[in-house]
Amino acid sequence: MTAAAISARNLRKVYPGSPDVVALADASIDIQDNEFFTLLGPSGCGKTTLLRMIAGFEHPTSGTLTMHGEDLTNLPPYKRPVNTVFQSYALFPHLTVAQNIGFGLEMLGKPKDEIKKTVGEMMELVKMSQMADRQTGQISGGQQQRVALARALAPRPKVLLLDEPLSALDFKLRKDMQLELKRLQTETGITFIFVTHDQEEALTMSDRIAVMSAGTIRQIGGPRDIYDRPAERFVADFIGDTNFVPAQIAANTGNDAQVTLSSGKTVTAKMPEGAALTGKVTLAVRPEHASIGAEAAGLLPGRLSEIVYFGTDTHFHVALDDGTGFVVRSQNRPNETLPFSTGDRISVDFAPGVGQVLRD
Repeated sequence: MTAAAISARNLRKVYPGSPDVVALADASIDIQDNEFFTLLGPSGCGKTTLLRMIAGFEHPTSGTLTMHGEDLTNLPPYKRPVNTVFQSYALFPHLTVAQNIGFGLEMLGKPKDEIKKTVGEMMELVKMSQMADRQTGQISGGQQQRVALARALAPRPKVLLLDEPLSALDFKLRKDMQLELKRLQTETGITFIFVTHDQEEALTMSDRIAVMSAGTIRQIGGPRDIYDRPAERFVADFIGDTNFVPAQIAANTGNDAQVTLSSGKTVTAKMPEGAALTGKVTLAVRPEHASIGAEAAGLLPGRLSEIVYFGTDTHFHVALDDGTGFVVRSQNRPNETLPFSTGDRISVDFAPGVGQVLRD
């Protein structure tokens, strides 16, 4: 079996102090060749610490780190076949676009003909060929980001590390660059390891995602797995919008369970893998997976407390009879007339198998 591009085992990083600060606690992960892998989590969760360990800028307190089976733990950054793109692109303002892209190759002592050829290929790859002779102060933020990417890709590293490189861009440009980054990863075949706190970025670009919190990895999976089958409440709450519904396990059949809701009605829900949960549980239901209807027709009765129009969809806020809140998201259609008004008695409904039973 081929060794993973990056393999971490029981990585731990502790900064001494009073008290000690545990930035990373026993993290184990395998990242495959030609994979777009994202480390996702809130500020202070340990994702950047893990990225810096892969780069060689931080050394683990304990644990091992390998690349294709070779030990990286004590290898200095300049000897690792890894490049990093930071939040601040760190371009040289006195150099042209082409000179910035070729700078790393010059430091490696590559022949001039090879540098010229590679720079041309990289500028074409990031669609900057027409701006080769411009200085970086004469181009936009999005174009500067492309130059930083091209410079990092030029030496053809085995792994490219990206530390929240889109955070300084405006919303529309950030959306465009998400697609560009995935295109670059696919075309180059290089393993990308991307750090972000933005759930949408992670879901849009990633082959797999590691959700992190408080120095630990809480769940690893593909975007659909993470979104549709969160393993625990933190993951469900951090990724997208989620309704949390109190329930009671009525029968556990392994992958599925019959759960009784506060209304007394029973519905089939998905169980976390390997879980043997009983008694009181929490059910996660995504807003777009639910609907509202006549009071007697659904699973959870309540009162429609607010209607919020978002252009593409409408959010219906429901005050359930059990005292909890529930949001239903419905996609808008042309010339649609809403069937309910604020204050109406209604009920929330969702299909069997839509809800996910959570570990606390």
